[in-house]
Amino acid sequence: MTPRRALLLAPLAAPLAAPALAQQAEWRPSRPVTLVVPFAAGSGTDAVARILAQMLSQEMGGATITVDNRAGANGTIAARAVMQSPPDGQTLFVTTNTTHAANPWLLKRLDYDPINDFTPISRLGNYVFWLAVNPEVPARNLRELMALAKARPGQISYASGNGTGIVAGATIARMGGVEMLHVPYRSTPPAITDLLAGRVQSMVVDLTPSQGHVRDGRLRALGVTSGQRSALIPDVPTLAEEGLPGFDLLSFAVLLGPARMAPEATAAYGAAMRRVGAKPEYRSRLAEVGFDGMTSTPEEVGTFIREQIAAWGEMIRGAGIEPE
Repeated sequence: MTPRRALLLAPLAAPLAAPALAQQAEWRPSRPVTLVVPFAAGSGTDAVARILAQMLSQEMGGATITVDNRAGANGTIAARAVMQSPPDGQTLFVTTNTTHAANPWLLKRLDYDPINDFTPISRLGNYVFWLAVNPEVPARNLRELMALAKARPGQISYASGNGTGIVAGATIARMGGVEMLHVPYRSTPPAITDLLAGRVQSMVVDLTPSQGHVRDGRLRALGVTSGQRSALIPDVPTLAEEGLPGFDLLSFAVLLGPARMAPEATAAYGAAMRRVGAKPEYRSRLAEVGFDGMTSTPEEVGTFIREQIAAWGEMIRGAGIEPE
């Protein structure tokens, strides 16, 4: 693993100098493109990737783009698969802060370098995460949940299906001054299944797989993890408002390729993403699954990832999480 200090200072693997505009316009995938996703089907990232695959295909001359779910090991299985792929533009990575901000601090051994082993293409947007509880839990708000956890040390559990869930749950417990039981899962869908069944009491989860359950009363939402209320669910308060001042966790998705990806492919995908992002349909379709869509230049996403690695490191250390 690259030392953490070096990881933060290393230059991001950037595309080589862009070819002539005519060459950029001519490049198209020569066979079906694979979008590797580090989480299971039914997860928020899976939903985002499937929308992106359809819209990106339209901008890449109708190229076939398929989603390949490589769940497990906190996203490292998928990250290694992309890292080891030929840099010919046929394999892309739709990934999140789990692999590209949290893992450098959560794992003692990291078999990939989130900076140097990937080519940045575009930001995709931000997830909306909230703290949800099973309705059988006698807590109507965060303060009541914290009081319950204080009365029952180690008996109130929180599930996690990704890096965001791990860090947010531990931070809530630390800031609330309570002891809670962490129950990790391979991905979000099985964690939600157990939350619905009452086998775990709470979970920090994104809107995509959970908002329908909240609407139906099968889960209760106590607050969003962002520092400000989300425009997608403005009636739901923040955790900061509900008793954890300063709580602010950003969960994001980005589009990457393997390191040293062919510059003409990088340029073509970057241009296609800007066209996709200019369409109102991009934001509206993603909003339907609880995701706040956006795009960026490769340079912007590279800088953003470096900043987020530092920010997540600070939060993880503050939560007292030891790397495993």
